[in-house]
Amino acid sequence: MSEEKKISNGKVAASFFAGAVLGTGLAMLYTPKSGREMREGISGMSNDAMDKVRKYAQEAQSKIMGAIEEGKGAVLHKKSILASAIEAGREALQKGKAGA
Repeated sequence: MSEEKKISNGKVAASFFAGAVLGTGLAMLYTPKSGREMREGISGMSNDAMDKVRKYAQEAQSKIMGAIEEGKGAVLHKKSILASAIEAGREALQKGKAGA
């Protein structure tokens, strides 16, 4: 359930960001400026957008790696429990054979 919520929140954030960038771009296009000012503004805005996208991608990668590591830890823990149960079963089987 929580993974679905994270994905949903991520999509909402990405959509909001895309809308803000688009709105800013349209506002810049309709604002009376010289060509050079317009190009500089668009260049600055695109650089800012790319920086934010990189930051968002790094955060997403960090969260994914954390989830993977957490999953590995859970698998190792379950593997340890299973190995202990198998060993206990073997010991019980050996005791049963010895007693028969």
